[in-house]
Amino acid sequence: MLKHPLISASAPTAARSARVWIFHLGALGFLPLGLIDNSLIPIPGSMDILVIALSAGKKELWIYYSLMATLGSILGGYVSYRLARKGGKEALSHRFPRKKLEKVYKIFEKWGFGAIAIPALLPPPAPMVPFLLVAGAMQYPLGKFLAALTAGRVIRYSILAYFAARYGKRMLALATQIQRPILIAAIGLIAIAVVAIIVFLGRKRKRRAQG
Repeated sequence: MLKHPLISASAPTAARSARVWIFHLGALGFLPLGLIDNSLIPIPGSMDILVIALSAGKKELWIYYSLMATLGSILGGYVSYRLARKGGKEALSHRFPRKKLEKVYKIFEKWGFGAIAIPALLPPPAPMVPFLLVAGAMQYPLGKFLAALTAGRVIRYSILAYFAARYGKRMLALATQIQRPILIAAIGLIAIAVVAIIVFLGRKRKRRAQG
């Protein structure tokens, strides 16, 4: 059985126990981890590592793991969205620097769907939580929010799970030692394609409105 890279002898007992517990939950571990990773105290890369570790261990289940990771991430993202929607912009202003919030607001106003889908697709250190919260605070439609989050996450985790199933322990070593350069490049190319599609559709819609 593969040992989870997040579990080390040097880790504090409580934190190590929590990580062991999540890892041994298997695919169900994505649910509590998704709640944590999409909260105000995210653990960058934790979902990715769990996807890789599980998919490398049971290669035939890689699609299942990618879908469970997506489900866990959506669950966590939805909770953050609902809390921000209830609290509104005023609540966010007490938790984040004003300049940072204004920057995220501008990005969200310009890109909308893409402001959620692209961060959801990109690996750490690309931030995700601020966009989840801003989507809620700005009353972004729930259906579009879930569609964008699902699109980004399912592509990201499917790529990770597929490569982990194909390359096994080598993929796990790659993920922990050299920060997944091949995957980052692959996901980056997909992100560019998604942005191009969004821009194209946005311009097409604008032309129709003007016509």
